[in-house]
This record gives sequence, structure tokens and C-alpha cells, in this order.
Amino acid sequence: MATRLDGRQLAAELEQRLQTVIAERLERAGRPPGLAVLRVGDDPASGVYVANKEKACTRIGVTNHGAHLPAATPPAEVLEAIQRLNADPMVDGILLQLPLPAGLDEAPLLAAIDPEKDADGLHTLNLGRLLKGEPGPRSCTPAGVMALLAHAGIELAGKRAVVVGRSILVGQPMALMLQAANATVSVAHSRTRDLSALTREADVLVVAAGRPRMVGAEHVKPGAVVVDVGIHRLDPDPAAGPGAKARLCGDVRYEEVEPIASAITPVPGGVGPMTVTLLLVNTVASWCRRCGLDEPLADLLP
Repeated sequence: MATRLDGRQLAAELEQRLQTVIAERLERAGRPPGLAVLRVGDDPASGVYVANKEKACTRIGVTNHGAHLPAATPPAEVLEAIQRLNADPMVDGILLQLPLPAGLDEAPLLAAIDPEKDADGLHTLNLGRLLKGEPGPRSCTPAGVMALLAHAGIELAGKRAVVVGRSILVGQPMALMLQAANATVSVAHSRTRDLSALTREADVLVVAAGRPRMVGAEHVKPGAVVVDVGIHRLDPDPAAGPGAKARLCGDVRYEEVEPIASAITPVPGGVGPMTVTLLLVNTVASWCRRCGLDEPLADLLP
């Protein structure tokens, strides 16, 4: 039976650590850390995600400076909101919640965020810092995966790693982080031929393809570590009766892969909670830098 890489448990432990970091430095800083999550429109999933982030901030002592703008807000007004947050000395981290409503181009808005306050680690400058191995905010989901692997004592140096998915949000920074940990990394995508032949070579398989249940036992080498980044909501099972609820699943067919993997993340409760926690890590690390404090979180920002 595979070891369960429990993101909920580790996220709770890291929140305790962040609480301590803030409490020990609050007097010297003169103010608590501040995070601004900027939401535009009324996407239901975004509403849930933003609420979860705000609750996490409250738990560890980070102040919330976020705003919720109507879907019809003109691009110039969204840009002005970002610029106000850039200039606000109480804000250490800024996150533009995606997706944006139709008609709003995310690229110039993300580029307008101060790289030092980039809580999602996706600014071009910060992706360049990752590529060069320089310190800075890190993309939250892959950094969360690295924290899970490290906590489980999974050695990456010399291992063969395969990342399925090449998005800027997850796949590309994930590959860079694994490579920085001295793994030999391949990136697979929609045009990869004979995907299963490649993935069966992986000692560590990270699946971030955005396709529900696409990876099964035929893709996995026995004893591999499998990280499932995907999360999808499926319609209720008709066989479960009229009261059945929608189901969540990942990119991996867990019931097939779990018996042959050495370690695996569940969905939900695996990578998802770590993404929120690394958002907090980026924010608290930014607060420490901006307030001239020591840097106590470097091990969580690969």
C-alpha cells in the first residue's frame, strides 16, 4: 500500500510554523503581514478559493487587503486597483484571482503586479529568478509539491522525474524545481507520443495535465511516487441514487495507481491545501524582506 502524502496535515503544520514566525517578529516589524487577493467577477469556484485563502490568513495572523470588483469593471480600473496595492505599504503580497471575466486580458494585469509582492510567483521576473536559482517568490503549487516530497523524505537527486503538463502555472516551474533538486526531468504534453512508455520510466511522476482520470496503472512504474495536481468535479454517480452528490477526482485514477505506487497524493487533500499554504509562505517571506527581518522560510521556497 502506498504512503499517503497528506497535504492537509502538512499544511496545518506549516500554518503553525508561520504563526510562530509572525508572532516572533511582529514587534520588530511594527505591523502584521498583509495579503491582497483581487477578485473580479462572480465565478463560483473563485469565490470558494478566495474564501479559503482569507480564512487561512485569519488563522495565522495575516491581514486581508483584498477587493472584489464587478465583472464589468474596465481593464483600466483593475489596473488602477493593482497599482494602489503596489503602493500600499501594508500589503506584502498581491494575488489576482483567475480566471478573469471575458474581455479582461490577464497578461498585462499580472505583469503590473510588483514582483516583490507577487504572492503567486508567476511574474516574469520571478520565473526568471527560479530559472537562475535566485531567491524570490515561487509558484505556489509546484513549491507545495516540493514541500510534500521533502516532508516525506523522498530523495530526488539522481532520480528520473516526469511532469505531465507544461503550463506556466504548474508544469514548467515544477520541472525547474525538480531539476534544481538534481532530478533528471522530462516534460510530457498533449503531443507526446506513447505517453505511457515515458511515464513508466519515472521514479517520480507529477501529473498536471488538467484532464480528469487520464493516468492509470498502465502509466506507472511499480514503486513510483505519484503526485496528482489535478482536481475536477464530476457529475453525481447515477447508480448512487437521486441524493448523490458531485464527486471530486484528479488527473490520476487513484484506485488503480495506489496499489502499485510507493507514495501518492489523494484528491482532495493532497496538493490543493499546499497551494494555499505556499501563498502564505510567499507573503510572510515578502513581509520579512520588506521589514528588514531575517529570512526564516528559505527551505520552503526552492
